[in-house]
Amino acid sequence: MPEHLQGVLYTAVAVVEGGREDHGHSLDGRLDADLSAAESMGGSGGSGTNPAELLAVGYAAYFQSPPLPVATGRRLDASGSRITSLVDIGPTGHGGFGLTVAPDLHAPRLTAEQAADVMARAHQRCPYSNATRRNIDVELSVGGMLLPTGAKLACGIVLSHGST
Repeated sequence: MPEHLQGVLYTAVAVVEGGREDHGHSLDGRLDADLSAAESMGGSGGSGTNPAELLAVGYAAYFQSPPLPVATGRRLDASGSRITSLVDIGPTGHGGFGLTVAPDLHAPRLTAEQAADVMARAHQRCPYSNATRRNIDVELSVGGMLLPTGAKLACGIVLSHGST
């Protein structure tokens, strides 16, 4: 077990055949997906999903999970909230490719300040954010409005974008 984990709660196992242009499935049978790389990435642009879409769904799902208990613990109503996750992939200029992620919170029952606070706390708890911190750029937003870099939120967290 990796040193940074104090225990393993779940292990996901997936198998891909043929890379980005074939098929992937989880061993438990819950995920079964045809894969097609986007034409802009040199792929066929077929009807299957692609790894960037799978990352966007996974990031949004994990990122959505913390706001609910964070808000509940602060006696805020985060019901009806949703996360839209944008994942960009592009060349790094060093012969490889890199990613950026931009989760956006829509929370109709929270003020802008409350939503920003919840997003910052969620970013601290999200396993995808923790796994990628200082490796990919993450830009947090609420209702489509980018949270300002350097802003100190009510929770005491100072936002820093770009490899946060």
